[in-house]
Amino acid sequence: MKKRKHPMFSGGFVAIAVIFLLILSNLSANAQETITVTGLVTDSLSKPLAGISVSSDGKETSTDSNGKYVLDVKKDGIIVFSAIGFVQLQIPVAGNNVINATLLESSAEIESVVVTAFGKKQKKEAIVGSVTSINAKELKVPSSNLTTAFAGRLSGVIAYQRSGEPGADDASFFIRGVTTFGNGSGSPLILIDNIELTTTDLARLQPDDIESFSILKDASATSLYGARGANGVIFVTTKEGKEGATKLNFRIENSISAPTQKIDIADPVTHMKLYTEAQLTRDPLSHILYPQNRIDKVAEGGNNPYVYPATDWFDLMFKERTSNQRSNLSVTGGGKIAQYYVAGAYNIDNGILKVDPKNNFNSNVKLNSYQLRSNVNMRLTPKTELVVRMYGIFEITRDQ
Repeated sequence: MKKRKHPMFSGGFVAIAVIFLLILSNLSANAQETITVTGLVTDSLSKPLAGISVSSDGKETSTDSNGKYVLDVKKDGIIVFSAIGFVQLQIPVAGNNVINATLLESSAEIESVVVTAFGKKQKKEAIVGSVTSINAKELKVPSSNLTTAFAGRLSGVIAYQRSGEPGADDASFFIRGVTTFGNGSGSPLILIDNIELTTTDLARLQPDDIESFSILKDASATSLYGARGANGVIFVTTKEGKEGATKLNFRIENSISAPTQKIDIADPVTHMKLYTEAQLTRDPLSHILYPQNRIDKVAEGGNNPYVYPATDWFDLMFKERTSNQRSNLSVTGGGKIAQYYVAGAYNIDNGILKVDPKNNFNSNVKLNSYQLRSNVNMRLTPKTELVVRMYGIFEITRDQ
């Protein structure tokens, strides 16, 4: 008796074999379409960029500290390079195994970046707390110091100036009202390059040396600083050197200072008449300090000024205006290992008090200020960087 082959078994075996072959061919095709791409990402000055996002068809990686990356992509895919502060770049793979990219800085992106606690850069839309930043260019105004320059330019910051004397004209300020922390002054925490400094140090800081200026206002923004940030935090970072040719910047300005308001006071004749009227109203029999003949002598003028003086004390003491000079020189540059930023400034602030050459004394004040800043970054190893910040100021307050 002969055995017969089952036709359904034969057809099923053929179908399974065909499906298996199709899967193998598809896997082989996908394996042939996917390649490993490596490369280097740099900026416009050929400096390697770390932390750059590199993605393609759902796969993503980032560059290491040396700006290098490795990513498996399709032969006909597109690699996208993106980062905060840089223009997004798309490069077709086209079967290349090595793809290098150069990213250009984006001014629009930079304006949307805010420096928060401990110098961390974040996009504005990613911040939950209340943080206000100001462009350093807006601080380059003809002001006596930095504390008076940003007053009125930042919401929630109230500043007031107690004196106009050169060297003592720093503005006091508080953020979102006065709190009970500390001595009740409401002074915020001031950090310049992550170092806690005083209001005087902030006032003497040159606008040309500022890279970013941020103010942290509410509890969520200042939480990393604990109770010390209860009055708000002012965070300032200074400029650093950049790899490339040496660049020299020089700025000089002359400004005029004048009283914000001139006090209108009564002239001597009016003062004596009103004083006499008030004296007689209170006691008609009292001794009159300014008799009518004395008032007439002063009103006539031309008499002995030492016997019948008619002095305008405000005009005698104060000038209508005074001039100030400021100059700043900075040098920046560097190579792949070290970058530097060196700046020097010289300021002259003249007081507004008048000086009579007939007198043997001088009541006016003149402030001469000399400043020097040096910011150096050195890459010791691919993952170790030495940062040196040096700053010095020398002031001379003297009579003019």
